Amino acid sequence: MSDSIRITRDPTAPGPIVRGFAANGFRVGEVAYPALLLAPDWHEGWTPPAFDAIDMAAVESLIAERPEFLLLGTGATLRHPPARFRAAMDARGLGIEAMDSRAAARAWGVLRSEARLIVAAIYPLDA
Repeated sequence: MSDSIRITRDPTAPGPIVRGFAANGFRVGEVAYPALLLAPDWHEGWTPPAFDAIDMAAVESLIAERPEFLLLGTGATLRHPPARFRAAMDARGLGIEAMDSRAAARAWGVLRSEARLIVAAIYPLDA
């Protein structure tokens, strides 16, 4: 049995979709990224700060999209973002939905298929 899981794309979901994940990260198209930033029309690999040090600078390119909220994949397990980061996001009128990174990758596809204007910052699975 393989340790990797394959996610199939909903044909109505526009933009980049996480197609699967394994030990080496998250697959978008044919490329696997250890950590990932996702916006409705673009994606890129990400070198995230230590989780406890996440700040607005780490997600600035995403929030420029003026999303409904930030989907934050917190690594192998659910962790709550630091209070100062939550406060800074709240000051900009943006919510955060935190969940483990696998759940965030799956939720991304579901929410995008509903045409929700969201963004995602997904930490590595080994974080």
